[in-house]
Amino acid sequence: MRHKRKEPAIMPMVNHDVNWHPEILIKKKLFLFDIDGTIALSDNVIEGTRELLSYIKRIGGRAIYITNNSSKSTADYMKRFERMGLSADPGDFVTAGNFTIDYFKERHLNDRTFVVATDSYFTELKKAGLNVTDEYDADAKIVLVCFDTDLKYSKIENACRLLCDKSKERIFLATNADLRCPVDFGMIPDCGSICNMITAATDATPEYLGKPAPGLVNYSMKITGFSPEETIVVGDRIYTDIACGENAGVNTCLVFTGEAKEKDILTAKNHIDLAFPSVKELYLTILRELKKAGEEKA
Repeated sequence: MRHKRKEPAIMPMVNHDVNWHPEILIKKKLFLFDIDGTIALSDNVIEGTRELLSYIKRIGGRAIYITNNSSKSTADYMKRFERMGLSADPGDFVTAGNFTIDYFKERHLNDRTFVVATDSYFTELKKAGLNVTDEYDADAKIVLVCFDTDLKYSKIENACRLLCDKSKERIFLATNADLRCPVDFGMIPDCGSICNMITAATDATPEYLGKPAPGLVNYSMKITGFSPEETIVVGDRIYTDIACGENAGVNTCLVFTGEAKEKDILTAKNHIDLAFPSVKELYLTILRELKKAGEEKA
């Protein structure tokens, strides 16, 4: 007996008065994807990703990867995408790490900064000409915390030493607020969790530079020339990905292959336009809407 294929689940936000329909998907040209938990888990590509990327290329659109993961450089991401068999150019990555570098160049170029980061990202900061150190320095004016997968307790201790020293006014910055990073076996602590340890010890609260701030989305639209109406953010976290899209004034799509689960939309504080089990269902919905639009024109 042949069963009828179940239609992709479309779940608009239930705690907002939303009148937004999936047919708007066919007008989207700029897709801003989170990476971890959205299109990949570790080096495993999530089903439907390749088909969706092919569709975007076919319509003359653009896929940009806006990630809060500051543990990797753009070169690291290029190597990762090559391992996964995904085509990408360096300009396709708009990361919290790169945004942080630009932010420091504009505001804190010469300020001594103590950094909690991976060796890879610390090297990127040095190459950018920033005045950074990963050793304790009493003269440091800024403490910058990143997603550090090389984390050692001594780094946390040194950050706390600086922030507890009230003899000097210091700035506490962090690349991103994500608490957990999805990997193939589950979750690992992200930058937000590292910051929470420091906050619990010092009462100092960081200013987060990456998502949910709108900078990554606004920059992506600027470099590609697409309008907010042509843009959609696709991600697995409500409080960073979805909030970032909302703050930038573009439509958002939540997927449940990473941190957020279906039940989370009931208590979400941010506006979610659409939600799907994965990017596969997002892609299938676009095809369905294209077919409907073609039938209506006929």
